[in-house]
Amino acid sequence: MTEDKCGTDHPIDVIQALFSLPSTSNIQPPTPSDSPDSHSHTHTPHLEYHLEYNPRLPLVPHPEINPAPPPTMKDSKGWDGKLRVEPRATITNPEALEDPEYSDSDAPPVEEIEADEGLSISWKKKMRTQRYQCCSLAREDSVAKGATRISISRISASVPSPRCGWSGSPSCRFVSGRETVGFPHGARRTDDGQRLCLRQNQITRIEFPASVAASLTELDLYDNLISHIKGLDEFRNLTSLDLSFNKIKHIKNVAHLVKLTDLYFVQNKISKIEGLEGLSALRNLELGANRIREIENLDTLTSLEELWLGKNKITELKNLDGLQNLRILSIQSNRLTSLTGVSSLRNLEELYLSHNLISDLSGLESNTSLRVLDFSNNQVSKLEHLGTLTNLEELWASNNQLSSFDEVERELKDKKELKTVYFEGNPLQTKGPAVYRNKVRLALPQIMQIDATYVRV
Repeated sequence: MTEDKCGTDHPIDVIQALFSLPSTSNIQPPTPSDSPDSHSHTHTPHLEYHLEYNPRLPLVPHPEINPAPPPTMKDSKGWDGKLRVEPRATITNPEALEDPEYSDSDAPPVEEIEADEGLSISWKKKMRTQRYQCCSLAREDSVAKGATRISISRISASVPSPRCGWSGSPSCRFVSGRETVGFPHGARRTDDGQRLCLRQNQITRIEFPASVAASLTELDLYDNLISHIKGLDEFRNLTSLDLSFNKIKHIKNVAHLVKLTDLYFVQNKISKIEGLEGLSALRNLELGANRIREIENLDTLTSLEELWLGKNKITELKNLDGLQNLRILSIQSNRLTSLTGVSSLRNLEELYLSHNLISDLSGLESNTSLRVLDFSNNQVSKLEHLGTLTNLEELWASNNQLSSFDEVERELKDKKELKTVYFEGNPLQTKGPAVYRNKVRLALPQIMQIDATYVRV
C-alpha cells in the first residue's frame, strides 16, 4: 500500500468485484457495462474477477473462453488500427468453475487477494500509449468514524470526511469499473494532484469541487454515461480531456479551455464538428466512431498535429487548408471516393485511409513528407501518383486490386526509406501465394517486412 492512493487518512485498499455465476461452464467475463441487477444472487456461487492490464503487450484472449483471433496488420510501432485496447478480466478463484459445491463463503478474504498496486490502465491510441494506475476500494474494517459512505458498484466504499485527497505521485489512482454517479461530497485534491481518471463508471454529470477543478491538468471520464458537456467552467488549467465512450451529441462548453492540447470524443453520438473555437493550443483531436458527415469548423485549430476521424460518415476531404501543422490524419472507415483535399497538408507524415471507396491515388503528389500511407481495403488498381513520395517508409495496400509486380517495382523500388509493405489480399498475392513473398523481395530488395512477417536477411 502506497501513500498516493485516494484518501490521505485512510488509504483506499484492495477490493474484489463479485459477479454472479449462472452455471459452471461457458463462463464469460463480464463487461464494464454489465448491470448489477442483471445477475442473480440466489444460491449461486460467485466468481471474483480481478481486472488485469498489460501496459506493454497486446492483450491475448483467454484460450478456453475466446479463441485467439487471426494475426492482424501492425505498423512498425505495433499499432493494429484499434482505437483502444480493452481490459480483460481473470478469475482469481478458478476453483468455482470445478466445484459445484463451491460457496461464496469459500472465497479468500479480501486482505489475501493481491492488491491493485502496480496495475495500470493502458490504451493504444495510434502508436501512443497512455498509462494510469488503479486505486481500489476501502475494506469494511478500515472505515473511519465519520467517513462518508459512497455506493460504488456492488461494493460500499468509504472515503474520509470532510475531505478526500491524494498525495505522493502527481496523479490520482482512480476507481474504475464501478458505479460512481458523482464526485465524493467534500472531496478535494492535494497540492501535487494534477491528474484524475474515473474510467468505466456510470457518471452522468460532471460535478467537481472548484478546488479540484482549478488545479487538474488531465481529466479522464472515458466510458461513462455523460450526455451533456456541463460543469467544466472551473477547469481552466486542463491540458487533456477524455470524454470518449459516453453519450454526447453536441460539442459544447469547451471553447474556454484554452490550454487543452489533447481532446478525445471517441465513440459518442456527435454529428457535427463544432464548439472548438479558441482552442488554438490543441495538438490532438480524436472524433473517431461518431456520426460526423462533414469536416468543418477546424480553421482556428492552427496548432493541430493529429486529427482522428475514423469510423464516421464523411464523404469528402475538405476544409483542411488551415491545418498546416497537421502530421497525422486518420479517416479510416468512412465514405471517401477520392483524395482531393489533402494537397495543402505539406507537413503530413501519416495518412490512414483504409476501408473507404477510393479507386486511385491522385491527389497525393504534394504530400512529400508522407512516411506512412495506409489505403488498405479500398478499390485501388494502380500504384500511380506516388513518385514524389520519396520519404515513404510504410505502405499498407492490402485488399485492393493491385495485380502487377512490374508496377510495384517501377513505382516503389527507388524509395530507399521504404521498409514495410502490405499487399496481401490483392490479385498479385492471391493468384500466386506460394511465390508472392519472393517476388516482392525481388522487386523491392530494400524491404524488411512483408505483411505481418519480417524478411529474413
